Amino acid sequence: MRAMTLNYKHLLYLVVFILGVKNGFGQFRFSNEIGVVVGPVAFQSDFGERNDFETNAGNTGFGIGLVHYMNFTYLRRYRSTDRRNFFNQHFKIRNELSYNRTELNHFGKWADEARKSESAEKLRRHSGVASNVNIGSQLEFHFKSIRDFEAMNFALMPYVSLGVQYTFYTPTVATSFGNGSVSDSENFFDSWVNATNPNFTEDNFLFDGYNSTLSLVGSVGTRYKLTILSDLVFDLKWQYFFDDKVDGLDHNLPSNQSNDWLVWFNVGYIHYLDFN
Repeated sequence: MRAMTLNYKHLLYLVVFILGVKNGFGQFRFSNEIGVVVGPVAFQSDFGERNDFETNAGNTGFGIGLVHYMNFTYLRRYRSTDRRNFFNQHFKIRNELSYNRTELNHFGKWADEARKSESAEKLRRHSGVASNVNIGSQLEFHFKSIRDFEAMNFALMPYVSLGVQYTFYTPTVATSFGNGSVSDSENFFDSWVNATNPNFTEDNFLFDGYNSTLSLVGSVGTRYKLTILSDLVFDLKWQYFFDDKVDGLDHNLPSNQSNDWLVWFNVGYIHYLDFN
């Protein structure tokens, strides 16, 4: 297993982004909300086929996260005539630390049980685990007045968001074909070896150990008001990684050159720490 190698340039970009958010909105006082979210993850990677239902349904895992919101509406000095009123009424900043894990297998026609070839068997015997820790921020836009929602004038508050996260990924790879060694090219799909270096080493298309990358995240969701001090949140998140090795596989075939990404549907509970 390789030692951890962080991409410090990407990490620096994230730090600059977070500091920029903090400085850009530093003139606003804000109240705090904290919560926890959890739900299923559908991981899209080099395992299986793109746009294949069986792949999408099979390579699913789970995610859990801690969230913190900067709420600019409930301020002691809030004034409806303030020029910053629109921002206060419609925007929050969401900071998040999350973890997701997905067990990966090959699905689709090339790994179908009806295929009796050795190549198909190699695909069926190859598996992996994508394990990621994410930290970052999103800017949320709420379509209705946050202040009216907090006053319980209506129950649902839809929103969209966009942001950046830094991802620490630790994939694992395995095969039960042949001698079970991930360092033996004879145990893996023939086209992968031919498409890379015939003098096989694990780094040609398999990656285990530790690494990191930036990711772009976007969400669409809604809050449901429980009490003055608590909400439920229903959130559908898309996360695109700026790397194709997050799943531990990058086979470099022309049919699958996209970076890894996932969709995470989560449900959470949010509690208001400050209420003015």
